[in-house]
Amino acid sequence: MEKLEQLYEGKAKKVFKTDQPDAFIIEYKDDATAFNGEKKGSIGGKGVINNKMTGVIFTMLEKHGIPTHFVKILSENEQLVQAVTIFPLEVIIRNTAAGSICKRLGLEEGLKLKAPIFEFCYKNDDFGDPMINDYHVIAMELATPEEIEIIREMTFKINDILKAYFLEKGINLIDFKIEFGKNNRGQIVLADEISPDTCRFWDVKTNEKLDKDRFRRNLGNIEEAYEEMLKRVQA
Repeated sequence: MEKLEQLYEGKAKKVFKTDQPDAFIIEYKDDATAFNGEKKGSIGGKGVINNKMTGVIFTMLEKHGIPTHFVKILSENEQLVQAVTIFPLEVIIRNTAAGSICKRLGLEEGLKLKAPIFEFCYKNDDFGDPMINDYHVIAMELATPEEIEIIREMTFKINDILKAYFLEKGINLIDFKIEFGKNNRGQIVLADEISPDTCRFWDVKTNEKLDKDRFRRNLGNIEEAYEEMLKRVQA
C-alpha cells in the first residue's frame, strides 16, 4: 500500500490517497483546537492515542453490526480506511447535559437527560458549524430523507453500544460527535474517529473529566486523561 498525495488536512487529521482507489490513509495529529478553532495548542501523544483508540472501538462496533470505514492500524499514528465521501454533517448525541447545550438551554451541567438528544450540525468552519434540522439537511441537499433515516438509526444504535461498552470500563458517556460517509459501493458507514477529542467521558465514581474538556477549560493533566482512556479501552 503506497501513500500518495495529501487530499485533506483538518484540525486533528490528515487524509492521503493511496495507490488503491478504494483506500485512504489517515494520519492523526497532536494538534488540538477548541471553540471552532479559536483556541489552539498541542496535546503530547494525542495522535497516537486517538489512532489506537479509534481502531479498537471501530473494530468493536463492526462486531456489533455497525459498518465503519476502518480497515486496520498501519503505524502509531496512521490507519488504513475505506475511501469515503463524507456527509458535511456532524451528528451529535447527548445523554447528559454538558457543554454548549447548557449555555443554549440553561441546563445544569451533569443533568441526566430523560432521553438522548440527537442533533445535526452543518460541518462548515466558516459558519461555526451551526446546528440544523432535517429540513435544512434536505433543502441544502446535504443528505436525502432516506439517508437521514439510516444515519439516525445507526447513531442511536451506536449510542446504545457505546454507553454499555464504556460503563463496563467505569466511564459515563456524556455525549459524542460522529460523522458518516459513503463508500465507493454507496454504503453509508461510520467514519472519522471516536476518541477523547470527539466524546465527553466522565469517570463513574468521581465524575473526573477524561476528554478534551481538560484542554478547553485549562483543567490540566490533559495527556494523563487521554492516556487513561486508552488504558481503559485496551484493558
